[in-house]
Order: sequence, then structure tokens, then C-alpha cells
Amino acid sequence: MQAAHASAPWAVTWDDHEVDDNYANDIAVDEQTPEQLLIRRAAGYQAFYEFMPIRLPSGRQGSSMQIYRPLQFGTLMDMTILDTRQYRSDQACRDGMKTSCDQHRDLSRTLLGEAQKDWLFRRLRNSEATWNVMAQQVMMGRLLRRNEQNEEMYLMDIWDGYPGERDELLAGLKEAETPNPIVLTGDIHSNWVNNILSDFSQENSEIIATEFVGTSITSGGDGSDTTSTTAQTLSDNPHVKFYNRQRGYVSCKLSKDLWQSDYKVLDKVSEPGHPIRTRASFVVEAGNPGALEA
Repeated sequence: MQAAHASAPWAVTWDDHEVDDNYANDIAVDEQTPEQLLIRRAAGYQAFYEFMPIRLPSGRQGSSMQIYRPLQFGTLMDMTILDTRQYRSDQACRDGMKTSCDQHRDLSRTLLGEAQKDWLFRRLRNSEATWNVMAQQVMMGRLLRRNEQNEEMYLMDIWDGYPGERDELLAGLKEAETPNPIVLTGDIHSNWVNNILSDFSQENSEIIATEFVGTSITSGGDGSDTTSTTAQTLSDNPHVKFYNRQRGYVSCKLSKDLWQSDYKVLDKVSEPGHPIRTRASFVVEAGNPGALEA
């Protein structure tokens, strides 16, 4: 970690495990009360502030800390670092991979919170950068699966659990004609490349943005290139252009004309000495949303 921090600047944000698995705002997954979770949250936020390379305008603030912020690189890239954990509504349908329910369809539910959403939308409307990057926690592309009754199921902790706000964001990107939206994501301990569609129920729907999801560096063991469900996952989600469960990272290069993402993986992280290699590469052409295999 020391060598990694010495080699490159870091722009960090948090997700759930700084505090508690899949927590939502002041709501825990287990039997903790909101008061108990906020005490734990304050300790987690303080540890994050003290140990991570981050500069905040307001410093640590107990159980509340604003870490969403902009990073601008001239006119080449405008990056918004988001927080989809601190302000969100509780996960719908009791969390997990579930069929839809009334709570899931409630358009008032939020992943970003009103203040952060307003801030993000203003930046996306006014940006003059070539690439507009949303660096955030949970997968934005749809991840549809089916149960034994062939009913559609959705993972309620990711953007699939907040479809109303996702539709609002994508409509805002389209209306503002935000140049070249890119989504950078973590959380799910696997590699994905997703075309973000205006309507995920229509395979030929307009592509609004491109999402690159990076795997974990070591968490989850060695992983594998494919699983028994890979073929079905790709069939149910044709907007997914790449899926891989090995460990590694994503290296992105960008110019005025082209964005390239190289997926670096290791066959094993449980043993020393295994070389890193490029498993797949994808590009996005400026002015032409959607991932193309390089």
C-alpha cells in the first residue's frame, strides 16, 4: 500500500465497510438502532479521515462528513467523487437479490440524497470538459437475474434498487447533453463493462454513458475468469460487454479523442510471483457513447 500511494495520486471515497455491511444512511442491516449505528459511523468516518489521503473543506464532523467533491483536470476531464452510502434511502424489499415490490417502485427513494443530487446535476449541466466522470460506489448498469419461477430479480443495494433516481439521472444527462459521461465503479469484487442505456428493458435503447467496474485487489481470493452463471448473466443483460471475477484493477488512459480501459488481472493472488496481464481492453470514442472492444 505504501508503494502504491507513492507511485500515483489517489482520489478516494468510501462505501459500506468503513462502517457496516450494506448500511443505508443511519439504518443497519442487523439489530443496531439508528443511534448505535451513528456512533459506529462517527468512529468509521474519523478513521477514514485520519488514515486516507483526502482533503476536505470542512474536516471531520462526527457521524456526518461531506466527501462528495469535484476534481477537475483542465478541459480534458471533470470528475465528481460521489457518496452513495451516507444519504441513501433504506434498501427496498428487505435488501438482497429480490423481485420488485411497492417500495422498490417508490419514486421518492434516493441513493444520492437531495443536496448531493442537485450539486451533481448542476455540474453535469454546466461542464465544458471532454470527459465527465462519475466516480462512485455501486454498479449503475442493470444486473437482471431470474428465479426458478422466471421472475425478474434485482440486487437492491446497487442502482437497480433505486430505478427512479437512475432514470432521473440518465434523463438529466441526455437533456443537458453532458459530454461523454463515464461511470467508474467498485464494490462488487468483479470486473464489468456496461453500456448505460436510457431504458434497460429495451436492448436497442439509446446508450447514455459507459461504465467501467473494477474488481477487488485481493478480497475474495483468486477468483475465476468465468463462473457457472456467466453465460446466463450476459444473456439476461446484453448491455454488459465484459464480466470477469479475477483480482486486479482497471487502468484508464484518456485523450481528447479516446478513452481506453485496460483490465489487469492475476491468475492467483494467494501465491506470490504470479504476473499481472491485460485480460481485456475497451475504448470509448469521444462523441460516441458505448464500449468497443479494443
